[in-house]
Amino acid sequence: METLRCYFVIDMKSFFASVECVERGLDAMKARLVVADNSRTPKTICLAVSPAMKALGVKNRCRLFEIPDNIDYIIAQPRMKKYIEYSSKIYQIYLKYIDPKDIHVYSIDECFLDVTTYLKLYKIRAKDFAKKLMDEIMNSLGIPATCGIGTNMFLAKIALDITAKHSIDRIGYLTEEKFKKELWHHKPITDFWGISTGIEKRLKQHGIEDMFDLAHFDEDALYKEFGVNAELLIDHSKGVETCLMEDIKNYKTKSKSFSSSQILPCAYSKEDAKIVLDEMIQEGCYRLISSQVITPLLHIYISFENKMEEGVKGVKRFSPTNLPSKIIPEALSLFDEIVKSDDVRRIGYSFSDIMDESNKQIDFFTDYTKENKEKNLMQTILKIKNKFGKNSLLRGVDYVDKATQRDRNKQIGGHKSGEN
Repeated sequence: METLRCYFVIDMKSFFASVECVERGLDAMKARLVVADNSRTPKTICLAVSPAMKALGVKNRCRLFEIPDNIDYIIAQPRMKKYIEYSSKIYQIYLKYIDPKDIHVYSIDECFLDVTTYLKLYKIRAKDFAKKLMDEIMNSLGIPATCGIGTNMFLAKIALDITAKHSIDRIGYLTEEKFKKELWHHKPITDFWGISTGIEKRLKQHGIEDMFDLAHFDEDALYKEFGVNAELLIDHSKGVETCLMEDIKNYKTKSKSFSSSQILPCAYSKEDAKIVLDEMIQEGCYRLISSQVITPLLHIYISFENKMEEGVKGVKRFSPTNLPSKIIPEALSLFDEIVKSDDVRRIGYSFSDIMDESNKQIDFFTDYTKENKEKNLMQTILKIKNKFGKNSLLRGVDYVDKATQRDRNKQIGGHKSGEN
């Protein structure tokens, strides 16, 4: 008989806000604090809202101007490097009890743990083990945590997202039977991991309002609507998940792509936006070269300040390369083709169909001496940047008024690192 597995999903409550509270000597559960870059506009999104603020009705990921004026609270500037340090310390706590092969880092503040063998090893019940880990994180770092426990990873995630928040000890537990009994009629259906508003809309067109409806709907009709993705919806509607931790560890993507995007501090003219795109593609080429890969395909995505104005996108194919001299002109040419407005607010790009440099085919029309010279120069630049910092060596365009790369080089994940 197959052993019933046990998974934890442990999430730090309002992680960024909790870290900022701890750093100020405040109680993370009681202090009124939001993490937001208030040096920007009042439309700035709060990266985290403390539990005490949520209790007052302030929603997570709200904008600063949406917080009622009658609430007194602290605004903390984002410090991504500090949050990474805390995340690393939390991971080290897990490693005291669990092998890395049984840990999957889902995000900076959330991890999946396969604790099946450890319950027997430590002679401890699942809930007691979860509490032990949560208490150690709280006692050593001051960060409150929430935990979902399930007999598969899907149920553990749902226990975290839906049931744990209603539990005094912040621990939720689900089996397939409990899932059907307690959550089959839960609404909205978007509370369930993996069901977006788009999927919800398509389900509603078939009269499916909750997981009970989904579990009892005609499977052939679901496959017709969702294709192979219907299998996952059908399984999850019954609390079933066949993926194991070892499957996650062994998973390798079939295709690779690099992407980046940024929201500009204000509406940019077309010409100013091209400066930023130039900088972004240059950084993308550094990444390609350092990874020893090339790309034949560039996608650009542009949106505008005017919400009524529809965003634009374009694609350009070229001979596989990773050199800025080849890719930047293609990017700027594509930008000119698709952008006609002077109120650009967001720029994004992606390199697709990425392949190893060894796959590059030789032809008689390319000056490889010139290409090798540029590549050697880029590799030297990368060595300098890696040793002395990203801003140790910059191009002239990076000093233009509307350029953003110098500031972005000080960020982590698009947010302030907290370093001067």
